[in-house]
Amino acid sequence: MTTIFRRKAVAVGVAALALALAGGGIAVAQPAAQAPAEVAAAVQQPGSGGQPAVTPAEARRARAALAQGPSAQGTSPGSVAFAVVSDAAVLHRGSPEAVSATRYGPGQYQVLFNYNVLRKGFQATIGTIDQYHVPPGGEISVAPRLQTPNAVFVQTRNSSGGPADLPFHLTVTN
Repeated sequence: MTTIFRRKAVAVGVAALALALAGGGIAVAQPAAQAPAEVAAAVQQPGSGGQPAVTPAEARRARAALAQGPSAQGTSPGSVAFAVVSDAAVLHRGSPEAVSATRYGPGQYQVLFNYNVLRKGFQATIGTIDQYHVPPGGEISVAPRLQTPNAVFVQTRNSSGGPADLPFHLTVTN
């Protein structure tokens, strides 16, 4: 009886090993979408991801904003920084941590804060700068700003998906 159990245990072990090797072979056979070096180069390359390159003047402005430092509750867990930006990139109102807004081209904006926002949560919505007005239809997306740890990159598009200058509301959750 014990020999039967030993043989079954060996058979199960061999079958598990064969499945593991077959699965590993399948994973190795799948081509990667991009090699790791290509991915790293795309992230480090200025202008990648649809974002315009950071100019030396913008880098100086970002460093100066970081030097100002956040307010006492600016980076405490659960706090929220916000900015209300017009279609012309005017920062109409916001929390004390919001420093400025810049427009790069149709539907491309940067919102600068006075603290590092890289590991924070971003949320944006098409909005208006006036109370009681319904915002225009459109789409919006946000991402950390390329090579600028204290900025958020915002893209706005019309309902057809084309770049369009639209006002928006942005929040950064700490």
